Amino acid sequence: MLFRQAVLSGIADGSVTVAFRRWTRPTVKTGGTLRTAIGVLAIDAVDEIQEHAITDDDARQAGYADRGALLVELVARPDSRCYRIAFHREGDDPRITLRQTVSLGNDERSDIERKLARFDRSAGMAWTLPVLRLIAARDGMTAAELSAAVGMEKLKLKARIRKLKELGLTESLTVGYRLSERGHAYLESGQAG
Repeated sequence: MLFRQAVLSGIADGSVTVAFRRWTRPTVKTGGTLRTAIGVLAIDAVDEIQEHAITDDDARQAGYADRGALLVELVARPDSRCYRIAFHREGDDPRITLRQTVSLGNDERSDIERKLARFDRSAGMAWTLPVLRLIAARDGMTAAELSAAVGMEKLKLKARIRKLKELGLTESLTVGYRLSERGHAYLESGQAG
């Protein structure tokens, strides 16, 4: 679920607590969480709703001036169902704290090593360390540049880099990627082969 920057600001200050989406089936579920640019959202409820039941107050809680402004955006997918998603900001994205870790203990290094080896086995090729080293060499290296350098299709590589991000080793920039402090610590630890 993506949010416009103005809506993200409203979520951060607590003024936006719901969203409306048209989906074939919901992409979030009650009790789940969703990471956003402003932190983790806890999903309180996901309910199907008829558009005629949406009020101006509902629209304002979703960050829109009124019902009409919200309905303009919902028109984009008339063949799907409309859902009201209630949520609250639960906290910061844990990957931020993780990627700022500069001191890795033996257990942590071993855990990273095991996970990277598993990613490599799953892909049928050793891609994790070459990609980490390329990203370390230059901030802002794009997926297109990386895919050309390692000989992997760009969309597949982007999905795989998200796994590195989950481990706190990389972070996305407006354009491209950079190695996190944790990523640098891992590569410099001597454990990175």
